[in-house]
Amino acid sequence: MTDISAPVSIGLAPPSHWRSVWQQFRRHRGALLGAAIITFILLAVIMGPWLWPVKATFIDLRARNLFVTAAHPLGTDELGRDMLARMMVGGRISLGVGVTAMAIAVILGTTIGVLSGFFRLLDGPLMRLTDLFLALPLLPLLLVMVMLFRETLAARFGPETGTFLLIVAAIGVTSWMQTARIVRAEVLAIKEREFVLAARSIGTRRHRIILRHILPNVLSPIMVSATLGIAAAIITESALSFLGLGFPPDFPTWGRLLYDAVLYIDQYPDRVMWPGLAISLTVLSVNFIGDGLRDALDPRLRS
Repeated sequence: MTDISAPVSIGLAPPSHWRSVWQQFRRHRGALLGAAIITFILLAVIMGPWLWPVKATFIDLRARNLFVTAAHPLGTDELGRDMLARMMVGGRISLGVGVTAMAIAVILGTTIGVLSGFFRLLDGPLMRLTDLFLALPLLPLLLVMVMLFRETLAARFGPETGTFLLIVAAIGVTSWMQTARIVRAEVLAIKEREFVLAARSIGTRRHRIILRHILPNVLSPIMVSATLGIAAAIITESALSFLGLGFPPDFPTWGRLLYDAVLYIDQYPDRVMWPGLAISLTVLSVNFIGDGLRDALDPRLRS
């Protein structure tokens, strides 16, 4: 006879967490489209300068101000430099600024959010510091920081490296507040959960509770905040470069290309269109990906 009390295996393993996240992410058509566009842009700016034979700094005065041609698919500027090559090199810099500044902002925001949410004595001072940074006008503060430290860093590290370090540090230091607030709210809820209380009851040290129990459970909002932070950093860098306070003229970013093309917008509007389209597509794609991640990482929607 068959023992009916024995457990029956039906051979179906429960889906993993990340598989469920991917299944929910695939349902967001905007997120998939954004992922495809940003992948294309990344491949173009990373591999393009190696595959395209024309250098971004090569000057050909005989080919100035050309429109779309076979030799120059995106035309040339006032010095005969190939716009396609400059767009690809500028994309590397703009995306590099976005990712690096986002990393700085996420690290600062996560650290302050976790400390504020977990330690009651630090909550008040750290949140008042966050409110102070939120009250500061971002763009004027960035302009002051660039004006004060640009020459010093340029003399120390060179104009390109010094400007890059200054811009990513300035954007990162002034962009962590939203992440800190989101992480603090999550930590306040998680630290009262049963598994955290059980870890405390057996004498687990606080830093181990934070590293092993708190941080893994706030990873989802951090990922969403990081994704959206890339778009914000790219826009901020483009604004600084458009105002002429970003990278030097021979260091083309998408914002710098916009700034250089303003004087010729009436005669050659296409020169403004290409970097503006690249910035718009990148920011829009990253925002769609952030929306898709937010929906996919929400357990209520996955269920």
